[in-house]
Amino acid sequence: MRKMQSLMILCLLGLAALPGAAWAAGKCERLVATGNPEYPPYLWRDPQSPQHLIGANADLLAHIGEQLGVKIDVIYTGPWSRAQDEVRTGRVDLLAGAFLTLPRLERMDYVHPAFFDTPSVVWVRKGQGFPYTGWEDLRGRTGGTLVHNSFGERFDAFAKANLALEEVPSQVQAFQMLLLGRTDYVLYERYPGMALADTQGMLENLETLEPPISSEGLYLTLSHDSACNDPWLRGQLAKKMTELTAAGLPETLLQRNLERWKAQQLHAADVPPQEQEKSP
Repeated sequence: MRKMQSLMILCLLGLAALPGAAWAAGKCERLVATGNPEYPPYLWRDPQSPQHLIGANADLLAHIGEQLGVKIDVIYTGPWSRAQDEVRTGRVDLLAGAFLTLPRLERMDYVHPAFFDTPSVVWVRKGQGFPYTGWEDLRGRTGGTLVHNSFGERFDAFAKANLALEEVPSQVQAFQMLLLGRTDYVLYERYPGMALADTQGMLENLETLEPPISSEGLYLTLSHDSACNDPWLRGQLAKKMTELTAAGLPETLLQRNLERWKAQQLHAADVPPQEQEKSP
């Protein structure tokens, strides 16, 4: 299965290298983007086309692409850590949603403004929380988080110096470890966490502590090593992002994809297990 996914990714990425497909009239005609595949309602794998990602972020990119006359494909390249590596190296052009961090700034250009403000919270087993008023209360406990995940520059620096965090490739795995008692808490964004936990039947056994550890802007990033990264593209992306956020389009897409995610989960629940096994 892993070999098949890798081959699929290589095929999709290879399309961008076809002669004449990437450049015309001095600008790029096609961009490839990726992101966190466990991030509903922002991003998740398309059940009908698992090699692609769908969600509010993907819809926003599609809208921007239409206005610029640039096709933007949002593809699945693996877990969040792998997706970031694909953009860092320039094998993929865009990261469809990332917090601002210094390490990423070294390899990516950020498109301003941010299109969402996303609160990240402390998840615990229901009824088994601990006194919590802020970051200091996480000291001396074992936490879980995604590989290469970020919660903003300030919290990342605090966590590196003071917290014991176990990194795993999957958010579902992080929640499973929490419910098994292998960690005391999990750090993750509020809304994607709720969506994933609900899908896995875990939500009723989890709760969050207040206040959030951070609330960070979610940005579009463009790889320094992307063949399409030029002043025209950076300027146009920033212009369109400014216009669309001012018009409230990201929030409209977020609400639409919340309903889309819920509808897909209801449909999946209605499909007999033997039919689900036939799905790709």
